[in-house]
Amino acid sequence: MNLYRQSIILFGIVIPIVVAGVIVGAGIFLKSKMVASYDDKQSNFKKYEQGRIAGLQIEAQVTRQRQHLDRWKAQLSEETASAVATNLRSIMEHLPSKEIQQTAFERPGTSSGFGTAAAQTSSQIRIAFRGTYRTLQQAFLELETKMPQLQLQELKMDPSSTQSTLMNLQVTYIAWEN
Repeated sequence: MNLYRQSIILFGIVIPIVVAGVIVGAGIFLKSKMVASYDDKQSNFKKYEQGRIAGLQIEAQVTRQRQHLDRWKAQLSEETASAVATNLRSIMEHLPSKEIQQTAFERPGTSSGFGTAAAQTSSQIRIAFRGTYRTLQQAFLELETKMPQLQLQELKMDPSSTQSTLMNLQVTYIAWEN
């Protein structure tokens, strides 16, 4: 019996324990891989769902803003100088004529400043007024509210030599066009 003791220990105990250890180790390794894969897929799904929900919210916002987008496109496609002149006329109708007076309106042939650096088409408009500070401020607030495509490029303000309550104001706008 002594002759078979080594074989019995080797083939009956050691090899089965090693094989069982390898099987258990492979099982633990596969389980950890599956758990990691599951966690990765679950986090990817959460990211996908968050992106999908955010996309639906943005789409809903865009749908609600559709009429404004159409209005803005129409506004950008108008001829800028005539639109500014029309808006200024309508603004000045309800302001006191003693407190505001348009002294110049010109559209320089060459553009400068921001307009030349951008790929978007633009035109330049220079407007001069004489009036009280408050009335001029209100007029420009209304103009820039009605025409958001105007971007202030230059502003010059001087006191009027004729009356102390009035000031001369010259503004240059870049008007972004479609």
